[in-house]
Amino acid sequence: MHDEGLFLCAKEAADIRKLKKYTPTIFKAADSVYDKSTADYAVAFIEALSHTKGTWAGKPFELIDWQERIIRDVFGILKPNGYRQFNTAYVEIPKKMGKSELAAAVALLLTCGDNEERAEVYGCAADRNQASIVFNVAADMVRMCPALAKRVKILDSTKRLIYQPTGSIYQVLSADVSNKHGFNTHGVVFDELHTQPNRKLFDVMTKGSGDARMQPLYFLITTAGDNQNSICWEVHQKALDIIDGRKNDPTFYPVIYGAAVEDDWTDPKVWKKANPSLGITVSMDKVKAAFESARQNPAEENSFRQLRLNQWVKQAVRWMPMEKWDACAFAVNPESLRGRVCYGGLDLSSSTDITAFVLVFPPLDEDDKYTVMPFFWIPEDNIDLRVRRDHVNYDVWKKQGFLKTTEGNVVHYGFIETFIEELGTKYNIREIAFDRWGAVQMTQNLENLGFTVVPFGQGFKDMSPPTKELMKLTLEQKIAHGGHPILRWMMDNIYIRTDPAGNIKADKEKSTEKIDGAVATIMALDRAIRCGGGTSSSVYDERGLLIF
Repeated sequence: MHDEGLFLCAKEAADIRKLKKYTPTIFKAADSVYDKSTADYAVAFIEALSHTKGTWAGKPFELIDWQERIIRDVFGILKPNGYRQFNTAYVEIPKKMGKSELAAAVALLLTCGDNEERAEVYGCAADRNQASIVFNVAADMVRMCPALAKRVKILDSTKRLIYQPTGSIYQVLSADVSNKHGFNTHGVVFDELHTQPNRKLFDVMTKGSGDARMQPLYFLITTAGDNQNSICWEVHQKALDIIDGRKNDPTFYPVIYGAAVEDDWTDPKVWKKANPSLGITVSMDKVKAAFESARQNPAEENSFRQLRLNQWVKQAVRWMPMEKWDACAFAVNPESLRGRVCYGGLDLSSSTDITAFVLVFPPLDEDDKYTVMPFFWIPEDNIDLRVRRDHVNYDVWKKQGFLKTTEGNVVHYGFIETFIEELGTKYNIREIAFDRWGAVQMTQNLENLGFTVVPFGQGFKDMSPPTKELMKLTLEQKIAHGGHPILRWMMDNIYIRTDPAGNIKADKEKSTEKIDGAVATIMALDRAIRCGGGTSSSVYDERGLLIF
């Protein structure tokens, strides 16, 4: 039986504004039922709580229609055995829509109102400060609800709530907590999933930790991010696949409010579509002011799109249009390239960093493409540190075979030399271009192995022609790269610097955004274009340099 005092507290709020008409979600399974009394209870529990901030502080937590729909769908749709159909809810929504309050209310419902003995509910975020935001809202909600205040113990120092009638707890966790095993999870509320530095906390909390519970719930709530190599992007893609009917998972409940890629970001109708609480939790004037600021300052456009329209955008304008790059993911068959003429580009960067070696095979005829075959190495010992620090999937890429590791904490150049020597037995490597500043010893060793090595300047003069050529070949789909994920990530990291003469070269915005593979590709492409396959003349000779 539910705690009676609490239920009465909830009951008083039951008559507050409801959805005009509730229809169960299209993701309800055929054998599931919508149990109105269970859904009513969940809604009533939340509406017995109070708002804690701003002009709404102290007023009853009236669920806005979109919020109520989520609560009814998640808590009211039950399987034939009487337990919840959905164990994961993914809610992606712009900022200032009442996200933290909804997350706190769900956390309290799971802890205090779900009739679960010794429930363990965890609030997760990227760091302790972020995780504390939802906790502090939940703690204030407890203080403001008399029925909860006398039943819940608040431990501010450890960020823990204890619901005494059932011995249930709500505890804050962050990605920087070292030991995250041994949980018997009833509920997890992930706030701002897009800020998770890696997938470790997510995996620990969602895979297996709730196995001993009958209906654990993973409630994921976030705004859009800007990192497409993240756990949030992965879940976002799954949500889209389910929404668009490409995948079916009856345990997963997706909600995405945001503007589509093709939508006009300047149109107020688009703002309304993306912001379901517009005019309630945030005024139209506020959004309009943010838009005006973004329109006058292009640097703010992406921030407006991400935070106000919930679009996944990079923080600054990238050079390579990734849909064009992805269109060149033609299959690359290493076996069919055996014996073919090719050119190498070598970017060593520093000894603790990624080393990239890229082979480019010039086309055999008019219908053929420039084929790109990249290889990457990283020191074995610092891979976990880099995953945590850079928020990049090096560990996943290693497992998938796209990234090789060398023993120790620095790149083992001897290992790479042997690898290139081996490649030289399979392919006709005419030349290897290298950055003349970093590779003196290694290039000498490669020369001793019989390779022709050519120094390649990293300034505008040398880099500009092949960089422009790379873009042209990509737009014309005259390049084949097999969709290599590391090379894709590096291409997406490229910014362009321009000199007064209009020459360009690849650059990056942040130290964690590597472009080594892109630079190695550009160097190898330059040699492939200049020297060709032995029979063809240089594109540069035929047509002159590209100026744009």
